Amino acid sequence: MAGSWIFYTTFPKIPLINPEFKNIAQFAPPIGFFIGIIQSCIFIVLRENSWSIYPSALICLASGYLITGGLHLDGLIDTFDGIFAGKKKRLKAMKDSKVGSFGVQSLVFITLIQIACILKIQNQIIIVLPICFFWGRFSNLIFIEKFKYISYKKKSISHKKFWNGFKQESLISIIFLLIFIILRLVSITSQAILIKFVFLILIGIFLSYFIPNIIGHKIGGFNGDACGASVVLVETAMLFMHGILL
Repeated sequence: MAGSWIFYTTFPKIPLINPEFKNIAQFAPPIGFFIGIIQSCIFIVLRENSWSIYPSALICLASGYLITGGLHLDGLIDTFDGIFAGKKKRLKAMKDSKVGSFGVQSLVFITLIQIACILKIQNQIIIVLPICFFWGRFSNLIFIEKFKYISYKKKSISHKKFWNGFKQESLISIIFLLIFIILRLVSITSQAILIKFVFLILIGIFLSYFIPNIIGHKIGGFNGDACGASVVLVETAMLFMHGILL
C-alpha cells in the first residue's frame, strides 16, 4: 500500500519520501484536496481549449479513476454487494471478485450524480471539487476511530492497529482545513456567499460523520472496502449539496 499505492493513489514513489502504511491515513484528506485540484484543472484546461462541457466532465471524472486506480469505487461496489447480501453472507460477498447487481447499480447511480453535479457547478469546480474530496477522505478518520476492524482474511494489516486516537490522527487535516477556511473567508465579499460557505462547511462535518456511521453499523465495523465506499458517498453527497447551493 505504501509502495505502489502511495497515499492511496497510483502516483509513483517520491524520492526521499517513504511513508509507512500505519501513518498514511492522516495524510489522506489533504491528498484528496490536491487530487481535486488536479481534476479541476483538467476540466478547466479542456473547457478553455474548446472542449464542450460534457466530454470535459467525463474526462475530469475519468482522470480521478486513473489517479486512484478506482480504489474507492471498488470499495463502493463491494460494500453495496455485501450490505444487500445479508448479515450471514456479507463478508463473503465483499470478498467475492464477482460484481453483483447492487454493486453495479451503486456505481452507475453515483457516477451519474457526479456527472450531473459537475455539469451544474462548472466554473466553480476549482473551489468545490478539492473540498469535497477532502471531506470524503476525512470521513475515514472518523470511521477508523469509531469502529472495529473486520476482515475476511486471517492475516491483514489495519490502520486500527497503529491508531493513535482521532485527535492526533486528524491534526494535520484540521490545520489544513483551517488554513483553507481562512483563505476562503478573506476572498468572500458577499454576505450571501459567506452564509452558504459556512453552511457547506457544517454539512461537510455532518456528512463525514453521518455516512461512515451508517456504513459501520450496516456491516458491523470497517475495512478497506467500507472506507472506500465512505469516501465516494461523502464526496458525492458534498458535490450534490454544492450543486444545490451554488
